[in-house]
Amino acid sequence: MIGRPDTATHAPQALFNFHVAFSRDPVDGGNESEEVALCKGAFAEVSGLEATMEPRAIREGGLNWGAHQRPGVVSFSTVVFKRGITRARDLWWWFELMGSGSYAARLRAQIQIFDTAGEPMMAWTLRRALPVKFKCADLNARAGDVGVEELHIVHEGLEHST
Repeated sequence: MIGRPDTATHAPQALFNFHVAFSRDPVDGGNESEEVALCKGAFAEVSGLEATMEPRAIREGGLNWGAHQRPGVVSFSTVVFKRGITRARDLWWWFELMGSGSYAARLRAQIQIFDTAGEPMMAWTLRRALPVKFKCADLNARAGDVGVEELHIVHEGLEHST
C-alpha cells in the first residue's frame, strides 16, 4: 500500500555514499568468490543500473479490446563507472585483457550503498561483467575541469540485496 508522504515510515536516502568492489565471478554452479583488488581509485559516479522487461502481446481471436500482456525477455543496460584519474592502470588492463580474448577475465561488480551513518543499506551486484568501452579524460590545457575516466561494462544479471 502506498502511503501519504507524511505517514512514510522511511525517509528518502541520499545516494552519494557508495563503494564498488570487483571480484572474480565463480564458475557456474560454484559459490565461492575470490576478492580482486582491481580498482585503486574511488568512483565518483555509477549510472545505468537498469533492467527492462519487454512484454509480449498475445492477441486473442474475438477479443478486440487489447491484447493479453505476458512477461518477455529481460535486458540490462550498460553500466557506466566514472572516477577521477589515478596513476593506476587497472581498468585499462582489464579492458585490454578482454580485448585480447581472455574469457576468464569476467568479473562480478558489487555496488554497496551506505546510509548517512555509514551502515550498509543495500547492494546491487552485476554478474559476469564485461568491459566494452574505456574512455580517458579529454586532454585540454585550457580547461579547468577535473579529468574523468569512464569504464562502460555490460553484464549478464542484476541482483539486489539488503
